[in-house]
Amino acid sequence: MKKILISFVLGGIVGGLAGFAAGIFVYPYVFLADIVAEERIVDAGNKRIVAGGEFVHANPSDPIHYGQGKVTVYDDVVHLEDDFEVGPGPAFHVYLVPADSVSPDTDVAATMFIDLGRLRAFKGSQVYPVPNGVDLAKYGNVVIWCKHFGVLISPAKLTFL
Repeated sequence: MKKILISFVLGGIVGGLAGFAAGIFVYPYVFLADIVAEERIVDAGNKRIVAGGEFVHANPSDPIHYGQGKVTVYDDVVHLEDDFEVGPGPAFHVYLVPADSVSPDTDVAATMFIDLGRLRAFKGSQVYPVPNGVDLAKYGNVVIWCKHFGVLISPAKLTFL
């Protein structure tokens, strides 16, 4: 009887953990993958473009964490363009990172990055304000980062104009 009770309790714990883990990975695909952002820059004609770049698949051997599309940096906003897309996941954030290059080996969390906010959609045009006083020339990359797991999703190396 004691073995049955121990097996039942352990089975419940293992099953609960497996269900929780599966839920973390399935939830974005089921509920959030179809959300497409349509944010536009108000009066973009009066803004000066500072830099541009393109998101890349940081680790081609990882089919889940990918990114693609263009990013344009203006004086006061970062604009993820219409063709922007990343694989879905929890707690993705948009960072400005002061590094010459960013790879899966880069310790982004240890840099003096600027968190522009949580990613609002996995694809489509999105606008993120840059805090006042930020010297954009010091930030060579826009990065999509999974804050929950500390994983690089996709970097975009900026080319300054």
